[in-house]
Amino acid sequence: MIASAGVDGKAGPKGGLLPRSTRVMNLARFVTQSMRRDPQGIAVVWGEKTWTWAEFEARIDAMATALQERFGVTKGDRVLVQSQNCNQMFESMFACFRIGAVWVPTNFRQTPEEVAYLAKASGATGMICNASFPQHAEVVRSGNPDVGFVLAIGEAGFGPSYDALVEEFRGRKPVEAAVDRDDPCWFFFTSGTTGRPKAAVLTHGQMAFVVNNHLCDLMPGVTSADASLVVAPLSHGAGVHQLTQVAHGVKTILLPTEKFDIDAAWALVEKWRVSTMFTVPTILKMLVEHPAAEKYDHSSLRYVIYAGAPMYREDQKRALKALGPVIVQYFGLGEVTGAITVLPPALHSAEDGESVKIGTCGMERTGMQVSIQNDAGEELSPYETGEICCTGPAVFAGYYDNPEANEKAFRNGWFRTGDLGHVDEEGFLYITGRASDMYISGGSNVYPREIEEKLLTHPAVSEVAVLGVPDPLWGEVGIAVCVAKPGTSVTEEELLAFIGGKMSRYKMPKRFIFWEALPKSAYGKITKKMIREELQKRGEIDG
Repeated sequence: MIASAGVDGKAGPKGGLLPRSTRVMNLARFVTQSMRRDPQGIAVVWGEKTWTWAEFEARIDAMATALQERFGVTKGDRVLVQSQNCNQMFESMFACFRIGAVWVPTNFRQTPEEVAYLAKASGATGMICNASFPQHAEVVRSGNPDVGFVLAIGEAGFGPSYDALVEEFRGRKPVEAAVDRDDPCWFFFTSGTTGRPKAAVLTHGQMAFVVNNHLCDLMPGVTSADASLVVAPLSHGAGVHQLTQVAHGVKTILLPTEKFDIDAAWALVEKWRVSTMFTVPTILKMLVEHPAAEKYDHSSLRYVIYAGAPMYREDQKRALKALGPVIVQYFGLGEVTGAITVLPPALHSAEDGESVKIGTCGMERTGMQVSIQNDAGEELSPYETGEICCTGPAVFAGYYDNPEANEKAFRNGWFRTGDLGHVDEEGFLYITGRASDMYISGGSNVYPREIEEKLLTHPAVSEVAVLGVPDPLWGEVGIAVCVAKPGTSVTEEELLAFIGGKMSRYKMPKRFIFWEALPKSAYGKITKKMIREELQKRGEIDG
């Protein structure tokens, strides 16, 4: 495990410092605090069911007690969770936190073998698994002898029932773990765009800062009168967002089905007067372009937060025109739980103009510092492109049991994001793309995002991804994979003519390929890795 920090102050006659404890609040206390303020207020909504804060707290206490007393889970133990969004999955986060265990949620769309790898990589000693995934439970257990128990959300033959245990231990309280700032609470698996996923270690102290930072920068002023709709998996960014909502007593509304039903989502916005949502750009694009966006009342929305990838300018304009000045962008990786920059509603504009900073992902988050660095770790001047690095209390403790990855991720106290970009003279950050996305054509660096932004201004283009592929003459050239808007068509010749004169010739893609849709990750993100794999599968490029 990542060790606790220990004492960092020293007593002495010169400095006069006393030993300083690194003890922090257990994050599960957020539930207790909201329960005390409004015990009969609604905490969670899922389908036709609702749970008050008192009921939510009682269920968390019961599961935490069961984990502690029935299954011997102690502080530092890792509990793997394989489930789509549901009240039990959400409860399991706080049940683990309460007893000092580490919550290890998976991407529920991963294969049994992939989840078995996560169990091994995290050193999990127990598992909570939705009844929908019996094979996952079987493969995890057979390949990981250290997994001593598997609990079933719903009725299943592979383990004791989660809800039955909650009923059995109802009214019981666990021994709440005392935690230090650097005690792990959550293993946040990276998406694994290169190689195997890595477990980023999030800690109680780090996440307490992140919660305050989110409330300060992303959604100031939310209270128990607000409601938050969950449209993404709780295992990643949406889980961080909902932890923040719990801290201020905000209702959590879960979609009633696993399938992303846009009509149902907008109906819930109207019914519960939803004021906050966490999305990724592709999900936000789908929401605002769906006819249901005009069918239901969404005037209650105050903060529609998008992250996970930059949002193309044309999509941004459509979202602003559909929803009004309520969208918030933040930039950050799972390792920093999103807390690197923010672009608040006031800095978004549906119209282009001299005062509008087009393409920026915002300014430094409160308490965080950004540095653009070259390969030697030297800070670059404004407008010079380099690697985006950051430091501050939101940065994670490191990757679990992976010294090689830690060595690459940190340099001189800075976390290296692997993203490229620059800042302007006011400190606003502009992302050029992933370092791995950049390609070199004829000796010149080409950043796909610039080309994608231009192509998306064509009235017939809905989605596009540009990738560099090997070329015997130029070293690498670009391929543009495009999706046309429904009811329209466009040709390679038309797109070449459209961007001709708008960028240097060496940047222009050498081929255009047209698909009905781009492949997306479980979190709704367009990833170049998946597109490259699909191109290879279709025989468009060499494997």
